[in-house]
Amino acid sequence: MAKVLVVTSGKGGVGKTTTTAALGASLAQSGESVVVVDFDVGLRNLDLVMGAERRVVYDLINVVQGDAKLAQALIKDKRLDKLSLLPASQTRDKDALTEEGVEKVMGELREQFDWVICDSPAGIERGAMLAMRHADMAVIVTNPEVSSVRDSDRIIGLLDSKTVRAENGQEVEKHLLIARYHMERAARSDMLSIDDVLDILSLNLIGVVPESQEVLRASNVGAPVTLANAMCAPARAYHDAARRLKGEDVPMSVPTDRRNFFGRIFSGRAA
Repeated sequence: MAKVLVVTSGKGGVGKTTTTAALGASLAQSGESVVVVDFDVGLRNLDLVMGAERRVVYDLINVVQGDAKLAQALIKDKRLDKLSLLPASQTRDKDALTEEGVEKVMGELREQFDWVICDSPAGIERGAMLAMRHADMAVIVTNPEVSSVRDSDRIIGLLDSKTVRAENGQEVEKHLLIARYHMERAARSDMLSIDDVLDILSLNLIGVVPESQEVLRASNVGAPVTLANAMCAPARAYHDAARRLKGEDVPMSVPTDRRNFFGRIFSGRAA
């Protein structure tokens, strides 16, 4: 039975879709069967990052409403046999998602994959609530900015109250990933430090992804950054984060863009 992981945040533009694709590809490279699900109905960017935009025939809404079978909508990645995509609709409204339909789809996905990774829309609207509804685990993506961190705190509250696990008296396993971190700017206090973010959110830190042009380059060629350039700093950070999600004990560090060098070793703290 699969683990359902939601990649979420309170603020848009923090790197959720990049994170979903990168973690999904990294887990698939390690031999896990993975499906990434785009819940951002109306925008649909995950297929672009995955390089599958020309292969979309049916989507999540078609499956939820019974217009297509799950097997018809799933797109198998051409680079990794273990990785699949369930795209969102670009033309339908988020109200087309129903709680009953999403529950049925998630149940089918649990039976077919080791990991179901849900790319959530930002904020607290309907799509975001349904993306987190069946989660066993959550990766909360935040940038080291006050507004991003504050909005992430609200998402934590929803994970603790509006999920199936919460309603059954269980807890969603929550992890923090800090994206677009710049060591020099943090040292100048132009952005929050890692310690600042952890003091506010008090979550288990699974990764710090540095600011890098490699993320944009990967997106432009339609590939998760972990496949586009496996040795770049963001890819190394995502690979380590994926290993931590699997329960491996991986020392925390802040990768830099200097070849073969890492930033200072950082002792990430759990809540």
